[in-house]
Amino acid sequence: MWLRDDRCDSGRLRRSIGFRFTLLGMRGSCLIGALIVAACVSAHAQWLNQPVAGAPRTPDGKVNMMGPVPRTRINGKPDLSGLWQVEAEPRPPGLFGLGESPNSKYFRDILSDFKPGEEPLTDAGRELFNKHVQAGAFANPSLNCLPDGVPHGDLLPEPFKIIQTPGVIAMLYEVGTIFRQVFTDGRKQLVDPAPTWLGYSIGTWDLDTLVIDTRGFNDRSWLDARGHGHSEQMRVEERFHRRDYGHLDLTITIEDPKIFTRPVTVSVTEQLLPDTDVFEHICAEAEKDAARIANAPR
Repeated sequence: MWLRDDRCDSGRLRRSIGFRFTLLGMRGSCLIGALIVAACVSAHAQWLNQPVAGAPRTPDGKVNMMGPVPRTRINGKPDLSGLWQVEAEPRPPGLFGLGESPNSKYFRDILSDFKPGEEPLTDAGRELFNKHVQAGAFANPSLNCLPDGVPHGDLLPEPFKIIQTPGVIAMLYEVGTIFRQVFTDGRKQLVDPAPTWLGYSIGTWDLDTLVIDTRGFNDRSWLDARGHGHSEQMRVEERFHRRDYGHLDLTITIEDPKIFTRPVTVSVTEQLLPDTDVFEHICAEAEKDAARIANAPR
């Protein structure tokens, strides 16, 4: 998890561009340094350190991550509001084309729980994966300033913010400065909707667990950095359970009969990033990757 300080948010900048430029090797290292220095000039313009009112705190003033779960006044359900980022775990040596950011194994490979050759892929799913691999890392939509889909957005090594209201929950993803709406007002799921990057989400409560059903995806996003794809038939279920003040347990189930031979389920923990906020991240601003990649020595 990236730690933010009040000197210069170079860590956040590496989150945004590091995995893009490391694929260029040393050719991009000088440019990365220049961009990080430039970021120091304007880092203070955003709410890097902003104490959250009402948060439980330890005697030294830090947020008590093991504190009680906050609840809404309207129905007593857990309040999931906050800035969250998936916990990372150790990984083998190598950059994997992902820069310096510690990240979840499911961000790297949504099928990482399966042994090589035992992945539950249909013939079409394996063909799509091979197509993406052969096209190279820069075929990844997110490296072309296109949105990260669902559930990939939950697994990025960058935060997202949840804002919970009685009828709708908003998810603000720092990457690309994009948003997602989860309707909890009792409406039914759409039938045959127009395909979109983030789909259409409705949420219901199973005791203290928020269950989100999302459908209506296009087939353009990747499920992970390796290149596993999906079809328009994909359905995603996310189960969010706030176990204490600073930890959100998330179980994701992906169903896509065209791509997978059976549902794929992964579980992660989202950790609260206290006393800070999402930053603006405009992917295409001053974008020069495409030209450099096209002219790079092969």
